Amino acid sequence: MAPKYANGKICYIEIPAVDVKRSAAFYTAVFGWQTRRRGDGAIAFDDGVGEVSGTWVLGRPPAVTPGLLVYIMVDNIEATMETISRHGGEIVQPVGADAPEITHDSEIQAATSSVYIRNR
Repeated sequence: MAPKYANGKICYIEIPAVDVKRSAAFYTAVFGWQTRRRGDGAIAFDDGVGEVSGTWVLGRPPAVTPGLLVYIMVDNIEATMETISRHGGEIVQPVGADAPEITHDSEIQAATSSVYIRNR
């Protein structure tokens, strides 16, 4: 399915990384993101539903305190937290500290993201 294009849609994210290949492998294993080579040779990603694209960037330090947070939707928070840990990530805030359905994790390199479990 092609992405929906509309004014104001978030379409591109740049994620700080120390090792782009390791970061790409982490997000692919944990969240099922697809990766590809851009025309300039950089590794880019498409999220699990093909709606948001982006890349990992070197030389950009991660935020020390939360500012903008990106929330990644998952079907099973417990399984995702286990997968995050198994692939070298760290859970830095337990589920429910902000809201009942949200946890925060730190990817193996640099980026901090949040995982949102949707109610079915």
